[in-house]
Amino acid sequence: MIVLRMAWRNVWRNSRRSFITIAAMALALWTELIYSGLIDGMVGDMARDVTRYDLGDIQVNSAGWSKRPSIHETIDASTLVPALEAAGFAVAPRLQAGGLAASGDLSAGVLLLGLDATRDGNVLAIATAVADGEWLDPSDPNGVVVGKGLARTLGLSRGSELVVLSQGADGSMANDLFRVRGVLSSVASGTDRGTVLMGEAKFRELFVLPSGAHRLILRAPPGVGLAAATTQAAALAPGAEVRSWEQINPVVAQMLGGVKVQVAIVYFILYVAVAILVLNAMLMAVFERIREFGVLKAIGYGPLQVFTMMMLEGLIQAAVASVVGIVAALPVMWWLTERGLQVAGLGGVDMMGMTMPPVWRGVYTLQGLSLPLGMLFAIVTVAVFIPARKAALLHPVEAMQHQ
Repeated sequence: MIVLRMAWRNVWRNSRRSFITIAAMALALWTELIYSGLIDGMVGDMARDVTRYDLGDIQVNSAGWSKRPSIHETIDASTLVPALEAAGFAVAPRLQAGGLAASGDLSAGVLLLGLDATRDGNVLAIATAVADGEWLDPSDPNGVVVGKGLARTLGLSRGSELVVLSQGADGSMANDLFRVRGVLSSVASGTDRGTVLMGEAKFRELFVLPSGAHRLILRAPPGVGLAAATTQAAALAPGAEVRSWEQINPVVAQMLGGVKVQVAIVYFILYVAVAILVLNAMLMAVFERIREFGVLKAIGYGPLQVFTMMMLEGLIQAAVASVVGIVAALPVMWWLTERGLQVAGLGGVDMMGMTMPPVWRGVYTLQGLSLPLGMLFAIVTVAVFIPARKAALLHPVEAMQHQ
């Protein structure tokens, strides 16, 4: 207790130097708290867009279909869907085929998706991403919804006519005239560039495909982890290919898994600068108090007590800086969480298959706070070790004679 009181007193003996050191540590902590939450929020939003609008949690398709998609490669949804739903999964069957879409003098290759609008809404939120117009309606079988990029390429808008040309499952020519009901906002790069969504019944009629599904998109049961849910779905679909979204899009999964490492590197670079400042300040404190350390040792203080006192001085400054940094960051973190940064100019920008949301919000958790705080105390401990060791090893007689 006496050593702690002495350390506290020593911190404020040279208040100017202590204030500069504490301010530098607090600024570094404030920066890292804000930065880490923004990065977590950005990556989390972009990954959620992928799973909410396109991938779902898990996908089931026939073996080998993912490597070589074919309109003939289907799975029996009539038995598999009820089994999965009985296990707690939300299921959305999808039909898929390639084709050519044209409007006026413009044309583009497209991915044609057939879906049940009701079931799809229980798994994916793509129906909420219509920026212009309306979502699919079973009463309008020739109404389609198109991706934002495709609409831009073909000059489409709500009410535009779209000609689709492809080949049916029986080898016949599949072509029809559709009307654009809606245009999606930016959700995922693949969907934006060339996707045409239509009702399941119309897709089956167009491609002469009376039964089966090419993909089943699943949402995991509440409270079940992704890995466990994938294993459970695989057990219910023997012979089929069952993959989690992390397996389908490993780039996004790796980005999410590596984001903490990337943030930690930035922490390290910033905190190294702080460590240099702390090291310099503590070395100056040792040189200024060499005679004092000699007296302390002469009256019975051992090397361990002197070392502990110096370490406590550094940790006290880190603790004060932590309080200041967190208090200063709290209102900014609240604002970034509730309001976010308006980055409409970057909205829709593609990054490895994901799109940047128009509002950039931060995500702040206790776990997220622990890394910058832990690194701050670790760096300060390392920086103070050398001055503390130097003070602990001083010889009392030589120290008291120091000029």
